Amino acid sequence: MMNRITCISLAVLMTCIGLNSAAAQSMGSAYTSTAPKDCRQIGKASELDGSTTRACPGKAGLVVLIAEDDLREIVSVGRNRKAAAEEPAAKVWFAPFNSSETTIEWRTMGARPFAIIQRWHIADNSDPDKQGRPNTKAMLVVTRLPPGPVCHVAYVDAIANPTANELARKAADDFARGFTCGKDEVKIIGTRGRAVELATMR
Repeated sequence: MMNRITCISLAVLMTCIGLNSAAAQSMGSAYTSTAPKDCRQIGKASELDGSTTRACPGKAGLVVLIAEDDLREIVSVGRNRKAAAEEPAAKVWFAPFNSSETTIEWRTMGARPFAIIQRWHIADNSDPDKQGRPNTKAMLVVTRLPPGPVCHVAYVDAIANPTANELARKAADDFARGFTCGKDEVKIIGTRGRAVELATMR
């Protein structure tokens, strides 16, 4: 009888420990900057087109790589600059002119980041301003992080979806860790707006 009671008590104790551990590993967000003043420029800006590359400190020892060429950017993440440059995310270029904002949201499980969310602006040539320059359309990009490859997981049109930030966080939490780069298609979350159309045009 005592052995059975002891076993039951141990089972209850282990369940409580598991619940406490799960609570400690709750989802959250942290933020870092990719502004030039907070990063290290790699080499000199190109004299031909002004293209630049910079490395920025991220969370958990990760490095964010921002490369701009011909008014288009790539954003990748890795354990160091070289690793980030070799990830699938470093090879994704949107066809229209584009730029990323300088705040990155890191989705974390406990202290461990598993995805980033970043706002991008995609140029819309069909919608010029008074000076004839294209207006931009905003989109949130969800990118998965190591372990495993770094690649885009989901796009959320920031204008077509009033709760775009919440949708992007849910997409990161639901899909990033199980996403297979090179096999799974990038998910369009929420209403498909003009920014997503521009970003996915080929």
